[in-house]
Amino acid sequence: MNRRKFLQGISTAIVVLNSKSVFATDLSFFENKKPILRFAIASDLHFGQPKTAFQEMLDTALAHIKNVHSMDPFEFCVFNGDLVHDDISYIPTLKSTFDQLPFKYFVTQGNHDTATKEEWESGWHSPLDFEHVIGDNVLLFATTSNKQGKYLPPNLDWLSQKFEEHKNAKHIFLFIHIPPIKWTANGIDSPEFQELIKKQKNVKAVFHGHEHDQDGIKWKDNIPYLFDSHVGGNWGTAYRGYRIVELYKNGSMLTYIMNPTEKINVAEV
Repeated sequence: MNRRKFLQGISTAIVVLNSKSVFATDLSFFENKKPILRFAIASDLHFGQPKTAFQEMLDTALAHIKNVHSMDPFEFCVFNGDLVHDDISYIPTLKSTFDQLPFKYFVTQGNHDTATKEEWESGWHSPLDFEHVIGDNVLLFATTSNKQGKYLPPNLDWLSQKFEEHKNAKHIFLFIHIPPIKWTANGIDSPEFQELIKKQKNVKAVFHGHEHDQDGIKWKDNIPYLFDSHVGGNWGTAYRGYRIVELYKNGSMLTYIMNPTEKINVAEV
């Protein structure tokens, strides 16, 4: 399948640009445009949750993600928290599976990833808080929980340091599991986070998991916060989906949800 047919299969998208988002059904503008950065985000796998078909749900999502990648490649995929369900003994199995993917991947800790810093780093061979730079774009990944599964804002000292280090970057993308704004029943309210991030002029978007029943976009201080439904678990949206994001040279961002059998909630940011 070529890119034109792929985009024609999207029912609706969101285009995010200049502190606003618009739903778009005609994506012909993007058919011949090559994004400068393209990635996928999937969260809330809840691998190992009792009384759920967690292996089947994971296999379905990964098979679809790999198939889409084969048609229109991703730079990377983010698995944004709640990768396992209260049992970190599943981490080696999950890591071994992810290691077979045909693209780079990153992981963040959610409240059900009940690991200490040492357990997380040993299991995933990845820090809890880290950065990855791709050209003029900076990816920041931060934990929002701990061994006890407490809901936490990201480490603000670390974030402040990274924002200062990358103040001249063109775009910063922040990936955290738990929303630090009390939009939803399971979010938290962190005024300190909100005060810090609104001062940043180059934060392009913040991406969340955690809220399985959310797959849309919210705005705060001209920054879009995007949710991506859920891959696993026993509650949430009727479908189990993940998000694709495409960044273009003019700064616009096209994003849509895969369900994972069709594309929905397409947006340009």
